[in-house]
Amino acid sequence: MIQHKGYTGVFEYDPEYKFFAGRVVDLRDLIYFEGESVKELRASMARAVDAYLEVCEERGDEPAKPFSGQFRVRMESALHQALSVEAAREGISLNSLVVKTLSEHADA
Repeated sequence: MIQHKGYTGVFEYDPEYKFFAGRVVDLRDLIYFEGESVKELRASMARAVDAYLEVCEERGDEPAKPFSGQFRVRMESALHQALSVEAAREGISLNSLVVKTLSEHADA
């Protein structure tokens, strides 16, 4: 992963073509970048993100935020019930329980 101005890019390397290709994650708009080296890849992502921000400014559009802070999770109803019961036991909301649990497993 690489970052530029709060946007996160993921990429893959194609050994056959000796080429990196990536995209910025968690946006409804598509931002792609590429390069033959990590240095080129970083520069390409920076140009792509900067161009995206410029286009948004020219159009008067608000650029999409890299991460909204919201995501949907689908699960079995039995797990949903068990988590709701655990949240009630702890005296917190289900959302707070999920955030607390995820925070324990993240580097955030």
